[in-house]
Amino acid sequence: MSKKRNLREQDPFLLREQQKYTHALPSREWIIEILKKEGVPVAVTDLEKILSIKKEEHDIFQIRLRAMVRDGQIHINRRGGICVADKIDLITCRVEGHKNGYGFGIPLEDDSEDFVLNEKQMRSLMHGDIIAIRPTGYDKRGRREGRVLEVLERAQKKLVALAYWEYGMAVAVALDKRIVHSIVLPNTDKQTFSDGQVVEVEIISYPSNNRPAIGKITQVLGSYADDGMEIEIALRKHDLPYQFSDECLVKAEKIADKVKPSERKNREDLRDLPLVTIDGDDSRDFDDAVFAQKIGRNWRLVVAIADVSHYVKPFDAIDIDARERATSVYFPRRVIPMLPEKLSNGICSLNPDVERLSMVCDATITYAGNIKEYRFYPAIIRSHARLTYNKVWQQLCSKEDYPFKTELVALYNLFKVLLKKRQQRGAMDFDSIETRMIFGDNGKIEKIVPSERNDAHRIIEECMLVANVCAADLLYKNQSPTLYRVHEPPHEDKLNTLREQLSLLGLYLSGKTNPSPKDYAKLAQQISERPDRHIIQIMLLKSMRQAVYQPENKGHFGLAYDCYTHFTSPIRRYPDLLVHRAIKAILQGKKYHEKSWQQLGTHCSHAERRADDASHEVERWLKTYFMKDKIGEIFEGTVSGMTEFGLFVTLDNVYVDGMIHVSDLGRDYFRYRPEILAIEGERTRQKFSIGDKLTVRIAQADLETCRIDLTLAEQSAENEKNKQQRNKRPTRTKTSNRKIKR
Repeated sequence: MSKKRNLREQDPFLLREQQKYTHALPSREWIIEILKKEGVPVAVTDLEKILSIKKEEHDIFQIRLRAMVRDGQIHINRRGGICVADKIDLITCRVEGHKNGYGFGIPLEDDSEDFVLNEKQMRSLMHGDIIAIRPTGYDKRGRREGRVLEVLERAQKKLVALAYWEYGMAVAVALDKRIVHSIVLPNTDKQTFSDGQVVEVEIISYPSNNRPAIGKITQVLGSYADDGMEIEIALRKHDLPYQFSDECLVKAEKIADKVKPSERKNREDLRDLPLVTIDGDDSRDFDDAVFAQKIGRNWRLVVAIADVSHYVKPFDAIDIDARERATSVYFPRRVIPMLPEKLSNGICSLNPDVERLSMVCDATITYAGNIKEYRFYPAIIRSHARLTYNKVWQQLCSKEDYPFKTELVALYNLFKVLLKKRQQRGAMDFDSIETRMIFGDNGKIEKIVPSERNDAHRIIEECMLVANVCAADLLYKNQSPTLYRVHEPPHEDKLNTLREQLSLLGLYLSGKTNPSPKDYAKLAQQISERPDRHIIQIMLLKSMRQAVYQPENKGHFGLAYDCYTHFTSPIRRYPDLLVHRAIKAILQGKKYHEKSWQQLGTHCSHAERRADDASHEVERWLKTYFMKDKIGEIFEGTVSGMTEFGLFVTLDNVYVDGMIHVSDLGRDYFRYRPEILAIEGERTRQKFSIGDKLTVRIAQADLETCRIDLTLAEQSAENEKNKQQRNKRPTRTKTSNRKIKR
């Protein structure tokens, strides 16, 4: 017995566990070490004996084991044996569903290759589930396959769906097309909902190979066309946390509205430095303030960022909610913030003429645009003005005097130096069209206009890039664990596709099999005057990988940086908050640690994509609704893409995308020919290519699929003419028909 007790006491992390918990259990690391020493799967009861787990500790020890299963550290087999996941090549994955019934298992612990999940496997899985997979090999198409051993965590507790009555039974169909399971709603009263209404459904029983999912309606949200319904649907469909916990709100309310005198200690005083914020007209949270001045041949750039880490401590109630959200989500007319408003629009927002705590990057930049030296330090600041991009640009273009002219001109001149360095570095800078929706009193779009991007926007962008690069350099040199913003070079297969497409347009991407950012930038310069440049830019962007957060520094291809991270937006991005904590630890001679940086990076990357998907979906819905009362109207458009089933057309001056099905292209059989990047008629040889200008008619705007169907205006006119001619023909009587038969 003493040997067993001694074994528990030999836990090298025992002191840490005693400091964290009232009833300290063996640490996860020690449990795994014991299992490895045993060399075989160990029954739960045997492990409890080995580690001297008392009877009253049984329940909380079970909770720890379940958490280790969820995190992919151990696996409990069907016989109840506990296995170390590494020993059985077990990989924890998140399920990514597809509307066609199959799916993918995306590894959480590393960035290894995804697993393909066939339709049979997906019958008992739902999009977002966390599963344990054992690799089994590769299929005929070279995709990695695996056997799903267990569902570790169900993601879909609640979902948003359309409810219908079918054969007297209530059934819900998820609005998220990645969830293909119908959900049966037994014991639902006929008065609960009207056919086709949007409802929130709680899952009671999950699907298996031979039975459907069972659920119950928890809330009837309303009909599709209700004002604001598109956002309510997106929040639930993408599982976005949109309500702060009571504990988080209580904690936020206790934070003072003003900086306390005691908080000024050990901070540099920059209150007299004329820092200013420059943001959009409708911005409400200001997390960065800037100042620049010329000193000899060099420049001093001060970037002050809201010190969110002073108020949000690791694993407090606010941090738990912020970690779950990982990012703010921006919808037209509504924002789902990462932090409560008390912080995001209050004490952490660098509002003008009030004291604020900040973390400062103070950099010296040479006349050639190189960062000579930099320093990070906590400070107390006072923003001297809240400026907007448009106002600043108007002032910079003016010869009149205006407030802060010296500082703004200095920022502009420094920007020119940094821009020249950016171009020498070969960073990409695509001039894409951004749009803004103008809403009426009814909450629907009145018009869509392009957002003007001027040099005032670019001034702030370049200042933020300097601060982010300095932060990454500091963390890398000090070998501090952190999350880098990583953008790897393009995959070879996507490069091959891009080169084939470019060759059909008479263009060439240099760099052979390993093009550099300079090669992309050179091509972007070549197409800058072409009318189809925006479409070609989309091709270039599609050839690249997504930027992600991860603990291993692999550089940023698009920005042409060897080392890059995010430091400048801790109010709205959780990785920035982590970087602030890591930098503060370095300044104190320490290192900031997280349980799993890889897992945290995967979560933040997923949350970022989730937020983008939700906001883009809302925009598509609003644009579809905008076009509903324009059915039959004619617009000019440009072919922006194509597939086997049709052409994608971007409507000029409306900035809305629609599709012409191949069957509506004319009196011919049209086929997509990727080798010439065109859709061509078999008989007429009529071609439709990327960049072609077309006159189209709005045929349909489907809110459920967010799809806008178009037809060629000429074809529509011809069909209408034929219809009118048919209507003019004399109607045959029964007598005349009999005569014809004779």
